[in-house]
Amino acid sequence: MQVIYARAAGLDIHLKLIVACRITPGEGSRVQREVRSFGTTTAAIGQMADWLAEGGVTHVTMEATGVYWKPIVRHEALLNREGMKGPLLQAVVAAC
Repeated sequence: MQVIYARAAGLDIHLKLIVACRITPGEGSRVQREVRSFGTTTAAIGQMADWLAEGGVTHVTMEATGVYWKPIVRHEALLNREGMKGPLLQAVVAAC
């Protein structure tokens, strides 16, 4: 498989929970996958943005049903301030 974005993340958005999978380069040609859960409050989304930034994530995408995506879009600036492309700006295929 060809790597397009070496440091990417996928977000699975629920009503009160965001499950984030951070994919970064590992040893050799392997990738490192880390999964963490966050709340949907402004503070929790900020913590998630910090965690993604710590891993050097440059591109983020999301999956959500209904209107659960709204808090992420509302706080997209938290991701952009860390130098990431927001969930609606880029698409990443991540196998988590």
